[in-house]
Amino acid sequence: MDVRVHLQPAYLLHSLPFQNTSLLVDFFTLDYGRVRAVAKGARREKSKYRSLLQPFHPLLISFTGRGEVKTLGALEPGHAAIPLQGERLFSGLYLNEILCRLLHNHEEHKALYKSYQETLVALRGNTKMELVLRKFELNLLAELGYAINLEEDCQSHQPIDAYCHYRFTPDVGFELTEKIEDGEKNSRIFRGIDLISLRNLEWDEKSSEKAAKRLLRLALATHLGEKPLNSRSLFTSHR
Repeated sequence: MDVRVHLQPAYLLHSLPFQNTSLLVDFFTLDYGRVRAVAKGARREKSKYRSLLQPFHPLLISFTGRGEVKTLGALEPGHAAIPLQGERLFSGLYLNEILCRLLHNHEEHKALYKSYQETLVALRGNTKMELVLRKFELNLLAELGYAINLEEDCQSHQPIDAYCHYRFTPDVGFELTEKIEDGEKNSRIFRGIDLISLRNLEWDEKSSEKAAKRLLRLALATHLGEKPLNSRSLFTSHR
């Protein structure tokens, strides 16, 4: 079936050179989820697409086509671009990369689209960056059907206890375990107090912040696979 979509709200996630003068572009759209399209002639100096095909710029896109890869038609700015700098720019690129890796083509995710918009706005502001990222990651996993249950032990169904320790199994949950002795390391064991802090999306201790990052990295790695994320290397080189 020939698809014709007119002025769909969208954000550019990623683009690659295609043939001599075009771009192969991945968009995150409101009604169609991830859409891949060819922007013909977009690399030409006088292209109508050139200045608009930038990350974090709300767009209205039109596209047509029968197969998985569509052809980009009209392209208009929705609102002003969201300016991000430094580590907040890298965080925005990280969001785009994990969306590209985890979203399937043409699957609607309206709640996630809204969450993405809100996250970009929050990154622009003064909200703590780590908190903004963890909230989005939790929303992303939940939207894709892999929500993390931060309320209870997956075996006993008892509430998470702030004074206990839990072993995390991705896509399964938390199970009560013994406390790690000093000097031991186990990346899958978490303090109950840290899980409660993440559940409430508020923490005062640096240890809780680090635990939240470690947990979400474990949960996402199951679905991202072994290929490293390019955006993470930006943080490393910047520090």
